Amino acid sequence: MTSGRVPLGSGGPLGSDPSMQQVDESRQPVIIAALRTPICRANGQLRQLRAPDLLAPVIRSLIESAGIDPAAVNDVIMGNAVGGGGNVARFAALQAGLPVTVPGLTVDRQCGSGLDAIALAARLVGAGGDPLYVAGGVESISTAPARANRTDDGGLDFFSRAAFVPPLFGDPDMGVAAENVARTFGISRERQDEYALRSHRRALEAAAAGKLAREIVPLEDAGTIVDADDGPKPSLRAPLMSRFPAVFVPDGTVTAANSCFDADAAAAVVITSLKRAREMGAVDGLLVLGCETTGVDPELLGIGAAHAAEQLLAQHGVAATDVDLIEFNEAFASQTIACLDHLGIDPGKANAEGGALAFGHGYGASGAVLVTRLLTQARGVSQNSGVAPLGLAMISIAGGMGTAALMRYARLQPN
Repeated sequence: MTSGRVPLGSGGPLGSDPSMQQVDESRQPVIIAALRTPICRANGQLRQLRAPDLLAPVIRSLIESAGIDPAAVNDVIMGNAVGGGGNVARFAALQAGLPVTVPGLTVDRQCGSGLDAIALAARLVGAGGDPLYVAGGVESISTAPARANRTDDGGLDFFSRAAFVPPLFGDPDMGVAAENVARTFGISRERQDEYALRSHRRALEAAAAGKLAREIVPLEDAGTIVDADDGPKPSLRAPLMSRFPAVFVPDGTVTAANSCFDADAAAAVVITSLKRAREMGAVDGLLVLGCETTGVDPELLGIGAAHAAEQLLAQHGVAATDVDLIEFNEAFASQTIACLDHLGIDPGKANAEGGALAFGHGYGASGAVLVTRLLTQARGVSQNSGVAPLGLAMISIAGGMGTAALMRYARLQPN
């Protein structure tokens, strides 16, 4: 069993972790930089910015901050769920000023798209060749195109969301699925409200302490500079939480207060091999130890992240309780609590600086936001305690899936 906290400078890239002592550094993926936009409510402060407008500044800032020659990027891999197509990764890469020789690939695994784009890049690094990728995700829900099916008579039948699975599997809306999870796993309204309120409080505390600003790329929209998240609510209190009615199922427990809201956002990372990162002079990063995606019953789609994480942790001989930092996409408090309960993790341990219940859910961007948050927090832990924390990113996905990624912080240069 590996220990969650490994002293820095105690040997190989994972210190005393025996599973990493013989690592092939040319095939070990490591994330050396991560940035994101402010996360803002859909149809709010970023409503005039399309997906490439959100993503291009992040790519440009990553390249500059990491001191990378833009022509050295092998590919730009981005997740996107409800955009208009056209390969937003390629579009944004060119808009960011990368040369035409750098290609782009867009990934669609709905809510998991951003994390899966990073997982894909990690697997490509593992294939060898010391490549360099920019990977992440973006969503402009504000500017997402209206979608319609063509009818037999040539008309248009507009729909709010695509079908995720064939009808025989149920294909519930997200809120209904969250109620299914709450009922099936016995997650009370009180636990959901308590968790959601804690997420807002933690996000506000992190922002006040300046912990979020270091990872945010300011954006300009309609002549206004937007440089902070706008979701966390300082006025939210327990008595107010209790007054919100159920919104998806009569007499249910899932409310607007313990559910996330739609948001516009982009986030991306620079990922390469440990060998190349050292050669580039990168000081630190997140070693990607493994990624796993699994499927579950679409009626209980919110539990997908737990099953992916369970498989991933078992593959690496890691107990869930040994993980130091957990970033879970809080689409709904019910599914977040259910997943953490399933893994045997105290929900109070997850999302130490708030999550999507406070910040909002930017669909294809959210998984990449989790990784960005992990890198920022891991750096803080290492600075304060001198250990290399083990981190876990998890996201449940429409259609009954989940993705998880296991990472460990490491110093990459000799002391």
